[in-house]
Amino acid sequence: MRLHFLRLTSAVLASALFVLSAVAADKLKVVYHVTELEKVPFVLNNIENHIKGVGGPGNVEIVLVAHGPALKAFEKKKVEPKLLERITGLRNSGIELDACGNTLKAEQLTLDDLPEGFVRIDQGGVVRIAELQHQGYIYIRP
Repeated sequence: MRLHFLRLTSAVLASALFVLSAVAADKLKVVYHVTELEKVPFVLNNIENHIKGVGGPGNVEIVLVAHGPALKAFEKKKVEPKLLERITGLRNSGIELDACGNTLKAEQLTLDDLPEGFVRIDQGGVVRIAELQHQGYIYIRP
């Protein structure tokens, strides 16, 4: 009887682990790409709506890759308070914020010039996007 119980328990646990791994594998993965300064608020709005549309941040992995002129919109000394609040909210929701290392260098900026949470992507923004697409991320450029 005890052996039967152990086998049954093992089967139930194995099934539960299989289901959990399948659910995790189905988690939507998306990379948003922004290069245009004037589109930054629009892209952030898209990301916020995306999170709401899938039922919360636990149901999606989102990476925002910013490079070119768009990176200037995130500069601490120039960023509008409402935009900074949105960036902080997204970061707290688990959104990865990637800053193109080539743009940072060209604009003579460092991560200290950007809001907390940005990661420097030394290989460049477009290379990062290609890597993410290779990993199964869906590409969106509003």
